[in-house]
Amino acid sequence: MTFKLRDDIPRGTTFAYRNPPRSGNEINGLGERSFRRAAHVFHNDGSDALPWDALDRLFSYVNSWRAVLYIMKNIWNLRKSTGPAAPVQRVVSDPAAMTREVKDRARALGADLVGITTLKPGHVYEGHEVEYRYAVAIGVRMNRDRMRNVPDDTSAGEVMRVYARIGEIASTLSEEIRAMGWPARAYGNPNSGDLLHIPIAIDCGFGELGKHGSLISRDHGSNFRLGSVVTDLPLAVEDAPVDIGVDDLCARCTACVRACPVDAIFDQKQWVRGLEKWYVDFDKCIYYFCETSGCAICIEVCPWSEEGRGAWLSEKLLSRRASG
Repeated sequence: MTFKLRDDIPRGTTFAYRNPPRSGNEINGLGERSFRRAAHVFHNDGSDALPWDALDRLFSYVNSWRAVLYIMKNIWNLRKSTGPAAPVQRVVSDPAAMTREVKDRARALGADLVGITTLKPGHVYEGHEVEYRYAVAIGVRMNRDRMRNVPDDTSAGEVMRVYARIGEIASTLSEEIRAMGWPARAYGNPNSGDLLHIPIAIDCGFGELGKHGSLISRDHGSNFRLGSVVTDLPLAVEDAPVDIGVDDLCARCTACVRACPVDAIFDQKQWVRGLEKWYVDFDKCIYYFCETSGCAICIEVCPWSEEGRGAWLSEKLLSRRASG
């Protein structure tokens, strides 16, 4: 299926603040050459008072009933996201074998992508502490047919359906780890106020950051969503960041830039908190994102998101680079 941008998508937004909050780009660290941890801007889980909370609440009010039902389902799924570990601790003499067991279990529960990394300061929002050693990243792909008319109620519902699925997988996995006597906590929705899922997933080898600001995997493009489980269960960190050629394509491709209704996507990398990376203008994007219940135009027009095309794209780009 080839994605075709709808010609009836409105360009521009009707939402606006009478007294705009502090720029989300400033909070995100746009233009900063020194490293600092990311500050929480949007998707509030209730643990912080965020500058853009009013728009965040409005976003929840305008969601379709389909999306709201999945949001409620995920709240129910995440009721078991944390809790006490069993008093008897399972001895782990072979962390590599335990890693295989955890990954196999995550896949059996429905994860399309799973990886493990050591939890790092850059994985956690400023002002938050996550006292666990490892992060297990989980990715679940979205149904491309349900996403092909973004932005609409069907695509918004599909996004929340997948988050509900991730919430179920992550919560079940964390509950099973706690049953082994090891602490674990699940983060299975976009309002995960402690963790940044994309940096975790990059360190787990899921893919690379694309020009549209979302993670691109070789096999699923950006047509998937993320969650995480953090734990002290002894695991072997065998995953690492990968180079699949994303920068080679993004440096020349302008599909997402041209498709964005509010011109929020930078065509060149920007300095953000000490890293030169692809970046989306928060202040331009967020109003349209909220008005259309999540938008997602940029990830669906991306060539990587075309099913069955990613592996071919990666091979071609890396081969071209190697040949000079």
